[in-house]
Amino acid sequence: MLEEVERWLGTRSWSATERPLHRILAAKQRTGQTVSVVLPALNEEETVGDIAAVIRHDLMLQVPLVDELVVVDSGSTDRTSEVAAAAGATVVHRDAILPRLPAVPGKGEVLWRSLLATRGDIVCFVDADLRDFSSDFVSGIVGPLLTEPDVDLVKGMYDRPLAGASGQGGRVTELMARPLLNMHWPRLAGFVQPLGGEYAARRSLLERLPFPVGYGIELGMLVDALHLVGLDALAQVDVGVRKHRHQDGQALGRMAAEIYRTAQLRLARGHLIRPSLTQFERGGDGFEPRTYSVDTEERPPMVEIAEYQERRAA
Repeated sequence: MLEEVERWLGTRSWSATERPLHRILAAKQRTGQTVSVVLPALNEEETVGDIAAVIRHDLMLQVPLVDELVVVDSGSTDRTSEVAAAAGATVVHRDAILPRLPAVPGKGEVLWRSLLATRGDIVCFVDADLRDFSSDFVSGIVGPLLTEPDVDLVKGMYDRPLAGASGQGGRVTELMARPLLNMHWPRLAGFVQPLGGEYAARRSLLERLPFPVGYGIELGMLVDALHLVGLDALAQVDVGVRKHRHQDGQALGRMAAEIYRTAQLRLARGHLIRPSLTQFERGGDGFEPRTYSVDTEERPPMVEIAEYQERRAA
């Protein structure tokens, strides 16, 4: 590990317990910064309501840490929107944000559009499939952005159990993202959960970043933020244990391919001869191929979008 990373681990890796809530609130009051929490959601009726209810109760009603709680529904066919609204979140549909640009499927697309649907100086993203959710996830990762003026982006770090086994989750992280970062961006090797969906950043940074529309969003954001603001402006906070729905192996394969494509574009801005992934499923006549495109699209920095510029000027 690079000496710079070892030093960074000692100065930019914290535990949520190091910043009590009263200290975070005092910093928020002193700086006057506002906080938006965004939950990107697609068919998450089983969990999105509980997450929204905890955030609203703990960090909006009991203490005024979160100013805005927004669920961006990216085309759910279940009751995600109704459940989220009943829990007190503001629900915005992906296609209603920046309607002149047809939406494309993908988590990164939803996060990008959420910048136009929120107003907080600090934007905190939380995946909508978490179970046994604690509001420490939000206060823990938002805390350094309120107390440390030279920090621009904070990732959550946590244990990720799989089938009851501690530390066995995050398979794409260990098999794809971590090797990529260690080999090509070793200054980012200190991040425990580089692909984790719980992180917060200053709007002033997010609006200047391109957003891969799919699963490459987390890796792309880390790499681009490193080049834009430097390692010392990035941090991570231990928030405990993350429990969520795990995807099957083939879905993880497609995720890994998108992440590799995102990394490849950043390494060379080159062109793959065949930007696709073929997987196999057993059918009536044996194994049948299924081919998926991984030629991932990216959205430009939000600050370049006319509607966003108009809102800033208003």
